[in-house]
Amino acid sequence: GSRTSHVAILARALNLPTVMGASELPVRYIDGREVIVDGYSGRVYISPSETVSREYRALLTQEQELSEELQGLTGLPSVTLDGEKIHLYVNTGLLADMAPTQESGAEGIGLYRTEFPFMIRQRFPGEEEQRAIYRQVLESFAPDPVVLRTLDVGGDKALPYFPIEEENPFLGWRGIRITLDHPEIFLVQIRAMLRASAGLDNLNILLPMISDVAELTDTLGLIHQAYGELLEEGEKIVMPRIGVMIEVPSAVYQAGSLARRVDYLSIGTNDLTQYLLAVDRNNPRVAELYDSLHPAVIRAMMQVVESARVYGKPVSVCGEMAGDPAAAILLVGMGIESLSMNVSSLPRIKWVVRNLSSERANEILSAVLVMEDVHSIRAYLHEQLEQAGLGGLVRAGK
Repeated sequence: GSRTSHVAILARALNLPTVMGASELPVRYIDGREVIVDGYSGRVYISPSETVSREYRALLTQEQELSEELQGLTGLPSVTLDGEKIHLYVNTGLLADMAPTQESGAEGIGLYRTEFPFMIRQRFPGEEEQRAIYRQVLESFAPDPVVLRTLDVGGDKALPYFPIEEENPFLGWRGIRITLDHPEIFLVQIRAMLRASAGLDNLNILLPMISDVAELTDTLGLIHQAYGELLEEGEKIVMPRIGVMIEVPSAVYQAGSLARRVDYLSIGTNDLTQYLLAVDRNNPRVAELYDSLHPAVIRAMMQVVESARVYGKPVSVCGEMAGDPAAAILLVGMGIESLSMNVSSLPRIKWVVRNLSSERANEILSAVLVMEDVHSIRAYLHEQLEQAGLGGLVRAGK
């Protein structure tokens, strides 16, 4: 895998140092030896010299000092220097994350990956089983918003009891395509979500891998079907806010048409980058070609924001890009007001937001939009972090 594979995302969420793509590492050879795992640079040192060990001990001290400084931001608002509010949410899929997420100062859950409870079972969870899980998540943050993404399997996310064998799984049967072909799975999940939200009203539903308006129309029809059935059964529920993930190029070009039909858009930068750059994000051989700061990705995101703005619909970002301090500058400059990331990244992004004006972020974005290669963009953004007094985020790692 690579740094944006789901294994890497989970490791980052658990704050575990991880290097992906180290397939030729001699595991037997390193048994019992001192090993340094540098998840920032992607290096693994086996039996490092005293000089290297001393350097990494110093870096570890810097990292710990930075973390302690960032912890002081927990109770402070996420507001730019010129008063723009940027909502910071957390991505998760584990009930065990609820307590640390609340302690982090997050304003809610911007992405709850509902496939995780499916992946740890040997069968599809029933409606009541799902309802209990979603209720616990919604109650943990009420009245703050919780975004539940509908089942997103396929690609690199498999269910042991629902095998999918394809030559090219990322371009095949995954996400909303599966649940539209199996409405019985989708309807059970939507019913569970709606029932779980009764009396709380903080549920937001997010639809993954929507590639055209027809898919969205069919999906909305199923949601309204489930909603109507529950009302007839006497459930006291309200229709939640519904959003679409923008993660395939066709959705970028139809962002306005999609925005007109839902309440919000959420850009999934992990898959959007993969599809725009034709780079498998799980393939370490092409991992260096995968970068969300590529000019094409930035311009595509700008197009989504501008299309949604026509209809007065908000846009959030829930991919790993939202947790990158350098990228966060651009997202604020675009006018994106909601960022969702793994819990360990939240203090760093709050530090960026509180030390930057939205006006300056927009100026930086304008400069980046005329750049033609990703290396120049990343170097420029790191320079801007240094000038803003945020160099520790670069030196101690992203």
